[in-house]
Order: sequence, then C-alpha cells, then structure tokens
Amino acid sequence: LTNSRSSQKVKNAVLVLLALWSIISLVVIVVWATSPDWKGSTACRAELLEVTEKMEAAKVVWNKNKVALEDLLKAERQQRDKQRTEISLLLERLSGLLNRNITVLLEMLEESRQAEANLTVKLQTVEALQENVTQLLHQTDSCLSLKVAAESQMMAAQSQNKACESICLSVCLSVCLSVCLPACLPVCLSVCLLKTVDDR
Repeated sequence: LTNSRSSQKVKNAVLVLLALWSIISLVVIVVWATSPDWKGSTACRAELLEVTEKMEAAKVVWNKNKVALEDLLKAERQQRDKQRTEISLLLERLSGLLNRNITVLLEMLEESRQAEANLTVKLQTVEALQENVTQLLHQTDSCLSLKVAAESQMMAAQSQNKACESICLSVCLSVCLSVCLPACLPVCLSVCLLKTVDDR
C-alpha cells in the first residue's frame, strides 16, 4: 500500500510537471507567434554598438556643452563680480556725495538759523527804538504842551503886570496930583519913563 501510494504521488507529480511544461511551452509559442520578429545576436550587437556610439557622441557633446556652460558661468560670475565692484564704487561715490550734500545743507540750515536769530535781535532792537521814539514823541508833545502852557501863563502874567502897572501909574498920578504935585512929579515921571522903556 505504501509503495502504491508513493508511486501514485510520483505519477501525480510527474503529471503536474508535464502539465506545467505544456502550459509554459504553449505560452512561449503564443508569445513567439504574436511578438515582433526576434532579432539575432548580430543585430543586437550592431544595435548595441550603434547605441554605444551614440552615447559616446552624446557624451562628447555633453562634455562640450558642459565646458561651454562652465565657461559661460565663469564669464557670468566675472561679469557679476565686475558689476558688484562697479556698484560698490558707485555706492561709495553716492554716499560721499550725499554726505557732502548733507553737510552743505546742515551748514546752510545753521546759517539760516543764525540769520534768523540776527534778524530777531535786529527786530527787537527796532521795536525798542520804536518804543523809545514813541516815548520821545510823547515827551516832546508834553514839552510842547508845557511850553504852550508856560507861554500862556507868561502872556497872562505880562497882561496882569501891565494891568498892575497901569493901576499903579494911575494911582500914583492921582495921589501925586492931589497931595503934592511938585514933590511927586519926579517919581511919577521916573515910573512913566521906566514903563515906556519896558514896553519898548
């Protein structure tokens, strides 16, 4: 029984292997029949050689392009460094120019402030002088008023003096004439003469 079972298993295994081999062969035949023409090893080698030559040519071209690109990159870097240097010099010049302009503007501003301060002082001086002139005008007006008042008082005093002299003269004449004409006549004449001289 054991041998029969073993042989049966072997038969089954062989049958399975034969079936698998048949299926694989059938698949290979179908693929061979439906696929494009298979090329031989010579054609494959030729194609491989052609592809290798193309790759070598492409490698040469790539190396040339690489060298050209490296040269272009180097030139671009040199140009960029040159532009950076020029920009740095231009910035330095602009900075110096701006500093000089700022210095000039600050000096002009300081001069303007100084001129404004001087004008302020002059304006204050002019205002003080104007105030002094105004005070002098007021004082002059007061002096003129005082002068006019003094002249008026002097004219009043002169008028009063003339009136007093006239009264004195008339009284003296009347007394002299009534009391003693010969004794008072020289005094009255003297008074009259002095009055005449004063009027002249």
